[in-house]
Amino acid sequence: MIKCLLDYIVAFLGLVVCLPLLLYIIIRIRLENTGSIFYIQERLGKNSVPFKLIKFRTMYEAAEQDTPQLAVLGDKRITPFGRVLRKYHLDEIPQLWNVLRGEMSMVGPRPERAYFSKQLIERKPECVRLFTVKPGVTSLGSVKYGYASSIDAMIERSQYELYYVDNCSLLMDFRILIGTIREVFSGKGI
Repeated sequence: MIKCLLDYIVAFLGLVVCLPLLLYIIIRIRLENTGSIFYIQERLGKNSVPFKLIKFRTMYEAAEQDTPQLAVLGDKRITPFGRVLRKYHLDEIPQLWNVLRGEMSMVGPRPERAYFSKQLIERKPECVRLFTVKPGVTSLGSVKYGYASSIDAMIERSQYELYYVDNCSLLMDFRILIGTIREVFSGKGI
C-alpha cells in the first residue's frame, strides 16, 4: 500500500516538475513529424492484463508494419529528435500517466508486448512470474542490463527482473530510481 501511494506521489510530482519539458517535447515532435505526438502501444501488465502504454513518438509514423520489431542501435525508423529523446529516456515520461491510472508502478519489470512476452516465456518459462507485480517505468533490468533489442537480450535481462520480483522492497525501489536518474543523465539510451 505504501508503494502504491509513493508511486502516485512520485508520478504526480514528476509530471508537474516536467511540465515545461513536456511542452517543449510536444512542440519539437510536432515540428519534426506530422504523425501523432504520443505513441500508444498495448503491453501486458500485472496478471497479463493488457493496457495502453503511453510514450512520446520517437519513430516516423507507420515505422512498424506487420510483425512487431524491437528498436536496435542506429535504427533508421527513429527520427532525429527521437534519438535525443531515447538517449536520455525522455520518451518514457508520459508513462507517469500510466502510473497515475494504476496500470504501472514507478519500479517493476518492464512491460512487453504480448508478441515478445510469449516468446520469452516459451524460452524461459519462469518469466511468467514477471506478471505477478505491476510493470514499472524503470526496472532493475533497465539499470543493470539496459535496453534489450532481441529475445536473447530479453532472456539475459530477465534474470534481473526476476530477482526484483522475488526480492522487491521500498529500499530496492529507491536504489533503482537513483540508478535510473544516473542512467538518464549519462545518456546511455538507444
